[in-house]
Amino acid sequence: MESMLNKLKSTVTKVTADVTSAVMGNPVTREFDVGRHIASGGNGLAWKIFNGTKKSTKQEVAVFVFDKKLIDKYQKFEKDQIIDSLKRGVQQLTRLRHPRLLTVQHPLEESRDCLAFCTEPVFASLANVLGNWENLPSPVSPDIKDYKLYDVETKYGLLQVSEGLSFLHSSVKMVHGNITPENIILNKSGAWKIMGFDFCVSSTNPSEQEPKFPCKEWDPNLPSLCLPNPEYLAPEYILSVTCETASDMYSLGTVMFAVFNKGKPVFEVNKQDIYKSFSRQLDQLSRLGSSSLTNIPEEVREHVKLLLNVAPTVRPDADQMTKIPFFDDVGAVTLQYFDTLFQRDNLQKSQFFKGLPKVLPKLPKRVIVQRILPCLTSEFVNPDMVPFVLPNVLLIAEECTKEEYVKLILPELGPVFKQQEPIQILLIFLQKMDLLLTKTPPDEIKNSVLPMVYRALEAPSIQIQELCLNIIPTFANLIDYPSMKNALIPRIKNACLQTSSLAVRVNSLVCLGKILEYLDKWFVLDDILPFLQQIPSKEPAVLMGILGIYKCTFTHKKLGITKEQLAGKVLPHLIPLSIENNLNLNQFNSFISVIKEMLNRLESEHKTKLEQLHIMQEQQKSLDIGNQMNASEETKVTNVGSQQIDKVFNNIGADLLTGGESENKEDGLQNKQKRASLTLEEKQKLAKEQEQAQKLKSQQPLKPQVHTPIAPVKQTKDLTDTLMDNMSSLTSLSVSTPKISASSSFTSVPSTGLGMMFSTPIDNTKRNLTNGLNANMGFQTSGFNMPVNTNQNFFSSPSTPGVSKMTLGAPSTLPNFSAVSVPPAGGKQTQQRPTDMSALNNLFGPQKPKVSMNQLSQQKPNQWLNQFVPPQGSPGMGSSVMGTQVNVMGQSAFGMQANPFFNPQNFAQPPTTMTSSSSASNDLKDLFG
Repeated sequence: MESMLNKLKSTVTKVTADVTSAVMGNPVTREFDVGRHIASGGNGLAWKIFNGTKKSTKQEVAVFVFDKKLIDKYQKFEKDQIIDSLKRGVQQLTRLRHPRLLTVQHPLEESRDCLAFCTEPVFASLANVLGNWENLPSPVSPDIKDYKLYDVETKYGLLQVSEGLSFLHSSVKMVHGNITPENIILNKSGAWKIMGFDFCVSSTNPSEQEPKFPCKEWDPNLPSLCLPNPEYLAPEYILSVTCETASDMYSLGTVMFAVFNKGKPVFEVNKQDIYKSFSRQLDQLSRLGSSSLTNIPEEVREHVKLLLNVAPTVRPDADQMTKIPFFDDVGAVTLQYFDTLFQRDNLQKSQFFKGLPKVLPKLPKRVIVQRILPCLTSEFVNPDMVPFVLPNVLLIAEECTKEEYVKLILPELGPVFKQQEPIQILLIFLQKMDLLLTKTPPDEIKNSVLPMVYRALEAPSIQIQELCLNIIPTFANLIDYPSMKNALIPRIKNACLQTSSLAVRVNSLVCLGKILEYLDKWFVLDDILPFLQQIPSKEPAVLMGILGIYKCTFTHKKLGITKEQLAGKVLPHLIPLSIENNLNLNQFNSFISVIKEMLNRLESEHKTKLEQLHIMQEQQKSLDIGNQMNASEETKVTNVGSQQIDKVFNNIGADLLTGGESENKEDGLQNKQKRASLTLEEKQKLAKEQEQAQKLKSQQPLKPQVHTPIAPVKQTKDLTDTLMDNMSSLTSLSVSTPKISASSSFTSVPSTGLGMMFSTPIDNTKRNLTNGLNANMGFQTSGFNMPVNTNQNFFSSPSTPGVSKMTLGAPSTLPNFSAVSVPPAGGKQTQQRPTDMSALNNLFGPQKPKVSMNQLSQQKPNQWLNQFVPPQGSPGMGSSVMGTQVNVMGQSAFGMQANPFFNPQNFAQPPTTMTSSSSASNDLKDLFG
């Protein structure tokens, strides 16, 4: 890699040094910048050809430089001869002006080191193209090394040389004298031009007489640069020292032979013995057969043979050669017509340009770009010809690369983009808009191409607007989004709203519908859909266009219409349109179909939203219930501990009051009470709680600390216990203590309400009793309505079949009890018919006066007991007198045993005060002995 760079560096340095040394000091450099060495030409390829530009106009030129170092080996007079010959040729070329002659831009300038002049831009000499690379920079440029002539280039090039000779022979009366590949130059466009007039001979006779051309005798002692190339020289020039126009035609024949034989001439000439060589050549020419011309195309082979004839009179002249059938090739004729285009009028030009698209595909790309394209673009200055030229230019642009398009075509199209007349220019550009947007750089699209489209949308011609609207969707994907949103769409909307043409309005809607996919969803919802409601006309085609835009937006995956837009704007707009009288059945069905689709989607989306909201609300409720359940579980655990404490204290109170009830009987009654203690409302509540607990299994419930109750210390029985036991045995009343269901819900026991059954220490002097229970005890239990079984005992278990609930109120004649009102703990308050209390009135009637303990002690036992036993056959009572059990809310008729469902604080009766324990003992002794 480093060696390659060094080699390149040395080559560039050498070339720069050559240019500097060759041109330095020459007056040409004052006006022209000399560039790269590209080719060589002239007699003996002595002239080096450089790229160059004119400093003032930046016009491209070719700079021909002859370095005097090439002739350092010659004597001074030989140098002078060479210099004079070169100067003569350039000066003669400068005086002549013809399309087939190389055009001189700046005359010959001489300096101490070189000769230099400037011409039109040049590619190379024909000798370079045919493989003669003498005096070329090393390495040879690939442009020249790989250059291959196409048939059309060869044909037209030879035709151009023939035309140039015709001009010299007929008009100038001059013989060129040295027609060789070195003196035929290919310019930048590929045209073949004649130069090298070093040995030209002008006619000495006046113009109206037969031209006569003097000829110099061949001098082999002269330097080679002072002599023409003998390999292309006519035999008569050497052998008979004569010269005429036919001599140039012989040279043309040898050039044609060399072109078709890779640069090889007909004969090799020994310059040391020129006469002998030409004598031998003369014999060969007289016997020249078709076998020697096999590489020459058959249609021109005979003409080449005629040109190489020994007799000058047999050779065709230049004018005849331009008319041979070989040059009637369509490509050559086309190129020839372009060269004479400036001579044609507009009608002839228009007819030619119309037929050109059929010819262009038959021509090589290089020929089209180099020869035809410059001629076409030069016609853009003529507005009337632009509609005829532009299609051909765009056709060429399709075959060009993007770089070639930007370099060669786009600069020429810039002024045409801005032309508004004739109107056909817009039509042509619109038809080729995809090509322009594909190959034009983004900046030029924004500055030149899109403004032309905007002008087309605003054009007064309805035809232009329709065509523009039809073409826009084909290249919409190539337009950048900001330009489409801010410039294109507003103009389409204006065209739709302001036009009086139904076709333009419908095409506007169709255009919008086709480019929706390139737009943003919210731009469509906020800008396009509201625009549809502004369209004033109600023609069926317009209505179907509106429906089409709605449907495209509604069904497109990228776009879509929100349910708010559907409900608030789209459906209120579409439904009235669907019943327009102008619509036929199919159009109406189309409207209804779209409306139904929109309604179905609106229903499903909103329903889905509401279902999701409902699920979220249910989940939130479940979370709230879960939190409540956690708190309830904590309360239950606390209540269990409270119930256990209640049970202990209740058992203690029962022991104190009954003092000896059998444990087995009590357990049986408690189990029975436990099974029958739940009401229907409680069971329903338990079932709901179980369902909620099942839903919240995944949640970890809080586990509060369970407080273990402390077993109470049993009190020593006193006289009261003895009294109560004796009274219990006398009445044969069994007292049951029902157990609390663990699943029942109770309020927690206040810490201040728990005492050891008595608020004051037990003494023998004074005790406050309230139905045998301490009034300060704070047991709070759930209240239940008392069921009554009329078929069994007066008061029975809540679970006994056939019972009805009743609320028992204390009769006014019972001073020790107030009205009992127990509200339900967790169920609804049930309104019930009051129970007949006549039996209790008979039992606790006013005729039964209160009896004090002193009076009791004076009565007989049976008489005292009968006060509490109703007569035989009283309503609502059993037949057994002594076996009757009276339970009021779980408490015995005498208040001797506590019931967990019974709250003593609900009874507000004055306590019975026993003033003296000794008097009480005396009464008992009198009663029981």
